Amino acid sequence: MTDSIDRDPEERPPPGAPGHVTSIEDPEETRLNRVITRPMLTFFILGDILGAGIYALTGQVAADVGGAIWASFLVSFLLALITAFAYLELVTKYPRAAGAALYVHRAFHIAILSFMVTIAVMASGVTSASFSATRVGGRYWTGVFGDENPPLKLIAIVAILLVAAVNYRGVGESIKINIAITLIELSGLLFIILVGIKVLFSGDGDPGQAFEFKDSGFGAVTGITAGAATAFYAFIGFEDSVNMAEEVRDPIRTFPPALLTGIVAASIIYLLVGFTAAMTVPLDVLTESTGPLLEVVRIGLPDYDAGTLFSVIAMIAVSNTMLINMLMASRLLYGMANQGVLPAPFAWVSPRKTPWFGILFTTGLSILLILTVNDLSGLSDTTVLLLTSVFFLVNICVLVLRRDPVGHSHFVAPTIMPVIGALVALVFLLPINRTGEVYRTAIYLLIGGLVLWGINFLVTRSTGTVVAEEDLTTSPEDDRSHDDRT
Repeated sequence: MTDSIDRDPEERPPPGAPGHVTSIEDPEETRLNRVITRPMLTFFILGDILGAGIYALTGQVAADVGGAIWASFLVSFLLALITAFAYLELVTKYPRAAGAALYVHRAFHIAILSFMVTIAVMASGVTSASFSATRVGGRYWTGVFGDENPPLKLIAIVAILLVAAVNYRGVGESIKINIAITLIELSGLLFIILVGIKVLFSGDGDPGQAFEFKDSGFGAVTGITAGAATAFYAFIGFEDSVNMAEEVRDPIRTFPPALLTGIVAASIIYLLVGFTAAMTVPLDVLTESTGPLLEVVRIGLPDYDAGTLFSVIAMIAVSNTMLINMLMASRLLYGMANQGVLPAPFAWVSPRKTPWFGILFTTGLSILLILTVNDLSGLSDTTVLLLTSVFFLVNICVLVLRRDPVGHSHFVAPTIMPVIGALVALVFLLPINRTGEVYRTAIYLLIGGLVLWGINFLVTRSTGTVVAEEDLTTSPEDDRSHDDRT
């Protein structure tokens, strides 16, 4: 098989040498160091899912569905699981680090569509970080500092600036650091579950409230769906793992059990936490709190002063979500600038080898959102909306790319899975309990990306490519068709 510039394998430069092009079909060839084992990947995925969602949105889910918070989390888990099957087929088929943009480009070969997918992923990172920042100054801030009316937006802006400083300084994005932070996040959620066990066996809670719905009949179904649309924010993050494909040992065998285990483990934790919250805290208190899990600690352990410590854990979890998302967003812009898609300044690197202009841009964009968005809680819905559009395309890509064979075995999702995934994503793109501001914010962010692309085109007269050269290597089928033509 020849590569993208028609060289036989023995004629290709070795990996890392000038002119080398890595074959997309080769699951082992990479320029990166394969150091991530299956347990490490599993923990990375679990840590990527756990974070601001469960710590901040449990009350909002209760406002949608009532006491049956677990029901909405269960639906969200099933939806995430379906899309995870699509990602598993694609990442084991094309074990490259380019993620959704690569899959879309491979399926449709429409440069502007691949670009918009990348912009949507970048924008979802900014909106997610902005939402998380607004939760730093909420109930958890009060739990640590005692201020009952903290300046929410000011604290959020300071938090974003601190994250930018860490981002600029450079973060060792090692799995060991991720594991340490995940253990902190996990300890807080396991503590909540232990509080629930204590409340249940002491008879202080109201288990019946966890099975109460806000409305009856069809209204209960609508409530569960609306709650699931909100709760889905707590499950996003698993899709980031495909960007680690080139650093995972034996990705074809490692990804399926690691990804499925991570999602299932997170869902079990979420279901137990949701049940505990509904059983322990009156719904009127839960739905009004920006730190709903702190209410569980406060009411479930009235004789113990555990609120301060738990608030610190919660703020670490929320801050980690901010940092991960801002790291991702700034580096996506850097990567697109390197590929000639965005203006050159986005590729400028600081003496510390960090993309300082991309960090400055995403930080400014986040602050702008915090200052201008009226419903700050809607930023989580904007994140879900942007990523759901990406999930819709990824599920479609699975079906389209079935006609693109590769030279190695890979995970194959049951055909019904991407079909259901695409249909569900399409439904979730509809205005289910979302305000018009959520859609406007998403549209403005996507238009902003197009403006940047247009500026770059006017200056360079080049559209560039979102996907790197090594990810454009032709498939065996493409090579055969090329040979037939010649």
